[in-house]
This record gives sequence, structure tokens and C-alpha cells, in this order.
Amino acid sequence: MIFPRKKLIAIDIDMGSYQDFIYRLVGLASYRTSSYTCVANVHMLVEAYKNKDFAKVVNQADVITPDGMPIAKGMNLIYGVQQDRVAGMTLLPDLLHASLKHDLSVFFYGGTAEMLYQTEKYCKKTLPGLKIAGVYSPPFRPLTAAEETEIIDRINASGAHFVFVALGCPKQEKWMASMKGRINACMVGIGGSLPVMIGMQKRAPDWMQRNSLEWLFRLTQEPKRLFKRYAITNHTFLYLLFRTYAKQGFKKKPLQVDLKNT
Repeated sequence: MIFPRKKLIAIDIDMGSYQDFIYRLVGLASYRTSSYTCVANVHMLVEAYKNKDFAKVVNQADVITPDGMPIAKGMNLIYGVQQDRVAGMTLLPDLLHASLKHDLSVFFYGGTAEMLYQTEKYCKKTLPGLKIAGVYSPPFRPLTAAEETEIIDRINASGAHFVFVALGCPKQEKWMASMKGRINACMVGIGGSLPVMIGMQKRAPDWMQRNSLEWLFRLTQEPKRLFKRYAITNHTFLYLLFRTYAKQGFKKKPLQVDLKNT
């Protein structure tokens, strides 16, 4: 299939409706296509802007979704596109429901052992019949070559269609890129979506989501960890977006999309 993709500052964002993304990812998973999906938010975009090697990792992904509302609104400002937000916190549960519907098995990679235990418990309660191919909580250090081979073999032997990766940005994107062609599944970087889905953390109210204030809600939950990130990344994003808009004369750029075969 052919899908349009357009650059926003440093990341090539895929465009389409929310359901287009669900259909695309389920298709990749159904055939156990070795692929990876980056769920792009402001943090990821700024990291990609600062680091060309990381930008390459993200832009070589098979699918790049516009996660944060600022990303979706940025596409509208620069290109005049009314792009759906494809947020990880919505995408993850919807892909699990789709997996149940289409008899696809899922594997969870990353997070603590307690989080993965709660994930299995949550899935058994809310999605009875969902096939969980396995879970794995990696150590807080680089895997040895032998350990890496072992986990690759374990995931492939499990028959998993989806591998949901919860290592956080940019670690999960780098890991998925290194696993493409080695893990036979559709890998999706879900970041902080997993603890929210299983109830370990709360999600922002709808009105905050609609008004690009979800970051503020998360900040109130984890101020020590997130203050520096948001203070820097949010201001950097706004500056880069304004600069891009100014360079094109404060006008919408003609939408001549690049096409990506997936």
C-alpha cells in the first residue's frame, strides 16, 4: 500500500485517518512483517532535531504516527492538513482489541516485572481471549550478545504478531531499529502508554487532551522527572515551529506529499 508522509521540522510524519493507521498496523502484524512504528510526540521530534543519527532511526520507521496534539496542530499550521492525532495511549488499547478480533498474539517488551505482571492481569480481565505470546522485562544495562540472541529467538518462537515496546524514548526507537529484520513481528513503541492503560497512572481529562495540555497533566504527576524535559522541549518545539512557519512567509506550504511503500 502507498501512504503519504510529510516532514515536520525533523520527523517525516505519516498522514491519514486514525483508522488508516489501525488498518495499516494490523496488516503488518497479520503477516508478521518485521517492522517498527514510532509514535512521535514533541519530545521525540526535538530529540531527532538535536541528533541526526536518531532522526535517521525515526525516519526509517515503517510507520510514524502523529502522537501529540502539538504534532497534529503543527501539520495544520505548516501544511493546512487536518490530521488526526494518533496517540499511543489510544492506539495501544485499540490495537489490543484489534488483536483479539483478528486472533493475533502480542508480546510486551520493557517495563518492570511488576508492570508486566499487572499488564497480564489487566488483559486477562478486560480482554479475555487475547493471546499473550510473552512478556520480558530487560535488565537496566545493555544486553550481552548472547542475551540479545536469546530474546530474539524467544520472541520469534512465540509466534507474536505485535511486539509492544515500553523502553521510553529514544531507547525504544533505537532498539526497534536494531531489531528490524531480526524480529518477525510488527514492533510498536508505546512509551508511557502502558502504565496509563493498566491504571498505574492516570490520563489527562479530554479537555486537556484537546487543547494540547496533556503534558501539563503528566507534569503534575511526575514533576521531578518531567520538569526539565518539558521546560526545554516544549519551548524548543514552539521556536522551531514558528521559525519554520516564518521561513515560508507565514503561509501554508503546498502539500506535495512524499509517498512511502509499506
